[in-house]
Formats: sequence, structure tokens, C-alpha cells
Amino acid sequence: MLAIFHKAFANPPEELNSPASKKQKQPDETLNDFLNCPDRPRSNTFSMSFGQSAVLAYVRPDTPFSLHHQRLFCGLDDIYCLFLGSLNNLCSLIKQYGLSKGTNEAMFVIEAYRTLRDRGPYPADQVMKELEGCFAFVVYDSKAGTVFAALGSDGGAKLYWGIAADGSVVISDDLEVIKAGCDKSFAPFPKGCMFHSEGGLMSFEHPMNKMKAMPRIDSEGAMCGANFKVDVYNRVNSIPRRGSEANWADWDSSQ
Repeated sequence: MLAIFHKAFANPPEELNSPASKKQKQPDETLNDFLNCPDRPRSNTFSMSFGQSAVLAYVRPDTPFSLHHQRLFCGLDDIYCLFLGSLNNLCSLIKQYGLSKGTNEAMFVIEAYRTLRDRGPYPADQVMKELEGCFAFVVYDSKAGTVFAALGSDGGAKLYWGIAADGSVVISDDLEVIKAGCDKSFAPFPKGCMFHSEGGLMSFEHPMNKMKAMPRIDSEGAMCGANFKVDVYNRVNSIPRRGSEANWADWDSSQ
């Protein structure tokens, strides 16, 4: 899967952009590389563009790439989700949220996001802790113009993010596409964490702890985009809010 969001509203961490990057590609070049990968038929790829704001692309499930992890794409009421992996407790989550039995993981994420955005009784970290399994997903709310991405804590699914030549943030499970498009300005997305375009990056396993950037140096000694880890010695200044304002559609990690 591939998601590209314009820098004007994605607001990625500054530490992702490496001063050593000299060969970053424009977003349309990275999209073209993803869609025209020689290892998969062009007919098995799909992309959706949202003007200059965003583009989403994925590989249809009937390709060899789907043998390791399920790949899903779904859109509902101007909310779109790219999902990789599976939720072991999907059935219980469907019952909890009152959804139909045919709901898949991507559909569930959209429904949960929409419910919490509009009525949010729980904070984002509590919602994420309810998801059991190996998963990574990216949600784009095209009406609100917001981005939400998360990676499970078990490490089974892989997700990477980086910065394109125009400053856009690129998110994908395809390491080679990320490396080619972002040059040195990329890093693994931290497991057990979630990113919101307005609230930034935080750990849903340790929501009371701040995140810190760890410098990455490649084999040539060049500075790469930073790794992000939980800072076990530093905590947020106060207890995160527990009302409708503190959900995964809108939270402030500095609170």
C-alpha cells in the first residue's frame, strides 16, 4: 500500500527529513514507481487521487504480495482506509460497535474512526489497545483533511514513512518504494504507535510517555531520517483528556 499526503496539512515530524537527502523524488514519480513495479501486473494495482492533497494506492489481493498479509482498501462517507494484516478479535469488535457480520478490517477501522470522530467516548490510545492482531493502516478523512496512521505492537506488519522532494509525507509497506522516493529521509514507522496530522506521533501502548527521535546513520555514514521511540524517562505534563476531544480524529499529544 502507498499513501502520499501534501505537507500543508500532513505535518510530519521534522526529524524525518534528512539534510543528506539529495535524490528525493516528486510524489507523482513515487506513485508511478509503485504502480509500475515489474514484480506485479499493472492491472492489479489501484490508485485514487484527491487533487493536490493526497493519493492512495494499493495492490489488489489476488497478487503474490497478498500471501503474507491481507491487503484491503475501503471508502465510506469521504473516509478512506488502506489496511494491512488482520485483527484476531474482529468478530468481537463488530459486535461491540454494532456492525454487520460482513464487515472487514478496513471497514471496521473506518466505522470506528467515524464514530469516535463524531461522538468519541474514548481516547485514541484506549481504542487502539482494543485491536488485537498484526496490522498497519492509514486513514484519510478527505472532508476534514486529516490523516491517521497506526502500526500494531507485535511487529508482524511493517510500515515505513518518509519525506518526498516537495515535502509531502509518504507512507508505505514497500521499503524499496520508500527508499527510492525519499532517499535518506525515511524511517520505519514505530510499532505500537499512531500518527495524526494534527496531534502528531504518540505511543498507544505508553500514552503518558513522550516520543523521542533517535538519529539514524546508514552504512555510508550519512544521517538518515530518525527512528522514533518511547522516552521512558519523560512523560507528558498532564493526564491526557478523556472526553470526546481526545479521540483518534483529534487529539493533542502535548496535553
